Amino acid sequence: MFSIEHEFDATVVTIVDEDNTPLQEDVIINLFEDCVTVEQFDPRTDDVKKITLSLNQVEELAAALDLPEGVYTLTREAKLP
Repeated sequence: MFSIEHEFDATVVTIVDEDNTPLQEDVIINLFEDCVTVEQFDPRTDDVKKITLSLNQVEELAAALDLPEGVYTLTREAKLP
């Protein structure tokens, strides 16, 4: 299950693990104008772990999910005005 919320400066996607046990903590993805953050609570350290991705990294991650093993470079097509 997941939710999508639009806030003032970001879109927030929360992914809830409701599959088989042991369940993982919720993943919160914040989509900003210039970056994306991914957060997850770590009960072992009682702390939230956070990573920040550039928009290019997110685009490459999305492409990587549909590709076989290998090394790739994304080419960007010119956008028409």
